[in-house]
Amino acid sequence: MMKSLRLLILLTLTMTLSTGCSVNYHNEKDSISAPVQVSQSNTQQAISLDSQSKENSSNQYYTGIPRGKVLPAVIVRVVDGDTMHINLNGKEETIRLLLVDTPETKHPSKPVQPFGPEASNLAKQTLTPGTKVEIELDSSERDKYGRLLCYLYVEGKMFNELLLEKGLARVAYVYVPNTRYVDQFYSIQQQAQTRKKGIWSIENYATENGFNPEAAQNSSSSPSVPSSECNIKGNISSKGEKIYHMPNQQFYNITKPEEMFCSRAEAEAAGYRPSMK
Repeated sequence: MMKSLRLLILLTLTMTLSTGCSVNYHNEKDSISAPVQVSQSNTQQAISLDSQSKENSSNQYYTGIPRGKVLPAVIVRVVDGDTMHINLNGKEETIRLLLVDTPETKHPSKPVQPFGPEASNLAKQTLTPGTKVEIELDSSERDKYGRLLCYLYVEGKMFNELLLEKGLARVAYVYVPNTRYVDQFYSIQQQAQTRKKGIWSIENYATENGFNPEAAQNSSSSPSVPSSECNIKGNISSKGEKIYHMPNQQFYNITKPEEMFCSRAEAEAAGYRPSMK
């Protein structure tokens, strides 16, 4: 009798312990599986965001168009709307904006053209000396004059685009392979044309071959720009001196200008001194 009772108690204890271990085992398994699932989900999301970030970084200006070689630089001075001097790695370089053309203000043989001063003033106001910028190169880095060809960025905005948006430049000098953003530029130009902004406010003034002065002269909407406004010649002597010549000075007519200026102050700000004769 006592033996049977002992066997019964032993059997009961064994069943109780077995049930308790089973419950603890399943609870522990469930508590592990949930965090693993959440962790996997978070990891996938992190990978997705990281990939998106990299994609946005490589195409932060135009979707689907990877950027070219980008270099930090500092503005030294502005020549006109599409030509500037920069400090690049401690060396002064002349840059020419790719795929755009602004009306002339300092051409040695052409008068000041309508909206040229506006383009030049926009550049001077936006790109003051000392401004930190970025230049993006395309396939060919320099033109036949040794100037760096580039897309210019200031505070994340492409200045080439800004000129087109305001109607102060036309899409021009489209030469393969330097055509990375040409489709976008034509699209921006079309918007300016539709709104008749700047150069597009004068019928037949901006053409595929350049700017038509006759159209500007015959248009009542053409801004008044006297041809004598920028007639100060800047010349670099054989000794490397920068000298400017006024129209009434002795060597003015025989001086070949490197640059043209609209005032003495502008010439002197560019580093030129007055001619002594």
